[in-house]
Amino acid sequence: MNLFIKVSSYLFLFLFMTSCGVTSNIEENVKLERRKTNDLLHVLDSISIRKPDFFYSKVSTSYSDTSKNLSFKTSLRMVKDSALNLLITYAKIPIYNSIITKDTISVMDKRSKCYYKEDLSYIKETFGVDFNYKNLEELFLGLPIDYESNQKYFQIHEPTNYIISSHRKHKIKRTEKKAKEDLVFKYYINNEVNHLKRMEISSPSDSIEIVIDYKTREIVDEYTLPKDVAVKISTPRNNILIDMTYEKSEINQRQPLVYIIPEGYEKCEK
Repeated sequence: MNLFIKVSSYLFLFLFMTSCGVTSNIEENVKLERRKTNDLLHVLDSISIRKPDFFYSKVSTSYSDTSKNLSFKTSLRMVKDSALNLLITYAKIPIYNSIITKDTISVMDKRSKCYYKEDLSYIKETFGVDFNYKNLEELFLGLPIDYESNQKYFQIHEPTNYIISSHRKHKIKRTEKKAKEDLVFKYYINNEVNHLKRMEISSPSDSIEIVIDYKTREIVDEYTLPKDVAVKISTPRNNILIDMTYEKSEINQRQPLVYIIPEGYEKCEK
């Protein structure tokens, strides 16, 4: 069952027509003009609701942690507010298929000929981060995770970055004494102030930090989608690095979500 847990990690962390252009987030550390907090919040408000009805992409991924290095590809299909389908292949051979809905995550291990099904609380139990289905869609689409327009946010003033945070700068350390569910979110907006270039999600009480860098983005049918993404996850027991490249992304073209358990497959052993 250890193998299933590892693969579930890859599924969770993916962090994923014709292209009209590519925008780069590799920006020089130049001093930026000051922006009003409300103006930056307006940008986040606008991009947070830009979610297509259907999304498809092939994601090439390199994964490394303290004990392993892996490379694989994933076909990602999404139906807005409904389901995600992830098919992982290695050397062009399908090895894992998964369906994630608002309530459950189901994984089929094609090599071991078994399957597994858990509710979404499995994500919190495994990673210590309480992500719901909406958060997973935001992660894959490069949208601000867990951003809510009716909540209070604060600007952290830095001369070379535009940063909106869920906590005031001087209060972030105080969360170490609070419940584990009290996460700190930082949203970095690019210099041109039109999309998200970086996210930092931390749980100070658990010493867990997730950093997502959107190095480049691709414009597809007026949507600014991730193209090259780097993810770093730091925990007390592991350091994970993931590099992803999205290819052949399609917007609002319906594709079937295929997850059929063949006859003879049994439940994977825990």
